[in-house]
Amino acid sequence: MIKLEQVNFSYDVGSELLKNINMQVNDGEYVAIVGENGSGKSTLLKLLLGLLEPASGRVTNTFCRIGYVPQRFETLNSQFPLTVAEGMECYRRVVGVTDKDAVRRCLEQMNVYELRDRLIGTLSGGQCQKVMIARALLGAPDLLIFDEPSTGIDLKSQQELYRFMKKLHTEGLTIITVEHNLNFAAHYVDKMYHVANGGGHFCSPQDYVAEYVANNAGGGENA
Repeated sequence: MIKLEQVNFSYDVGSELLKNINMQVNDGEYVAIVGENGSGKSTLLKLLLGLLEPASGRVTNTFCRIGYVPQRFETLNSQFPLTVAEGMECYRRVVGVTDKDAVRRCLEQMNVYELRDRLIGTLSGGQCQKVMIARALLGAPDLLIFDEPSTGIDLKSQQELYRFMKKLHTEGLTIITVEHNLNFAAHYVDKMYHVANGGGHFCSPQDYVAEYVANNAGGGENA
């Protein structure tokens, strides 16, 4: 379980981005954080990860290990001097995984083991995202957090990605994801946490999509 109680956060004095946030994600749930650009979704994610401290309120986390899949690394280019295997090995050591065979298993789980000798910067968006998920799976996390997982990848890769995320969920993994891709998220998640005007509340995927379409006449995000 991960829980935020009366959490407030601001980057600038006198201007609160998030106000009185109450949010609880229980073991085994699949939750999407949704909202307009600039609403505070990514900031909320960083509070959940412990990368930011709230100005007030409390964050409680009972998960043993969190795996994090950031947005696609736009800074990576064809000259990035690290192979997939080297990057995975570095991360294995950072998180203290002693099983040296874990890298192979995680890459095979994502069907990207054949990319192990490729430079990370030469991967396509979909390939890079699969490698990042494989990295997050090192150490067998009990909570997996995604930040806009479909950004920068093609439709086929998106379909594969969301099916795999659902498979992880059905196998017992708790998942929290910041989402802009409502087409896919609405079909897979248990519930959504809608961030707007500094606050937030839980709603069903169907209710959120209906509200979004009504307010935006089908424009904007991938509704």
